This record gives sequence, C-alpha cells and structure tokens, in this order.
Amino acid sequence: MQSLKFWIKHPSLIVLGCLLSIESVLAALPTPVAPSTGAPNGNWLDLMEGYAKDAGLVIGLIIAVAVFLWMSWILIAKFNEARRGQADWGEVGVVAVVGVGVMIFISFILTEASNVI
Repeated sequence: MQSLKFWIKHPSLIVLGCLLSIESVLAALPTPVAPSTGAPNGNWLDLMEGYAKDAGLVIGLIIAVAVFLWMSWILIAKFNEARRGQADWGEVGVVAVVGVGVMIFISFILTEASNVI
C-alpha cells in the first residue's frame, strides 16, 4: 500500500519511465508505402495528392462492389419470385441483362476515372 501511495504522489516519475522506454518501441517502425502516383522525395503536396488519388480509386472500387452485390440481390430476389410463380421467367432474364449492362457501364466509368485521376 505504501508503494501505491508513493506512485500516486509522484506521477511525474511514471511519465519519465514511460518516456525512457519509448525509444525501443519507436525503433522498429516500418517505412511507409509510397503512393502509386506522386513524388515521395520530400514534396509533401505531391505525396498527399498521390494518397488522395489512391483513396479515390479504392472508394470507386468499393462502390462498384456495392453495386454488384445490390444487382445480385435483386436478381436472386426476382429468381425466387419466379420460382414461387409471382413473376415471369422473362422478368428474371430482363433483370439479368440490365444487371450485366449496369456492371459493364460501371466498369467502363471506373476505368475512365482511373485514367483521369
């Protein structure tokens, strides 16, 4: 109990101990990965611009995956309706053709956007 009271009265010693032990922790940090575009040679604006471009491409891919999952869900729902007799099989075909068309359009737009970015 005495030692606990000592440390409570002297928190600066705890902080000093932590600061002295940080050096060994920071020694093993890996080097950061450079962006796919931009100059990492001390030009921070180009470096941040490269990271922003990479983030834009990742966000675009996430949106494309979300659209793919959404179209798949719609197609599966329409297939289940056709199996239960609530929809025609032609509607399933139309949804599939439209879904493929949307995915081709999104792939084209993402390819063009990656060239522009």
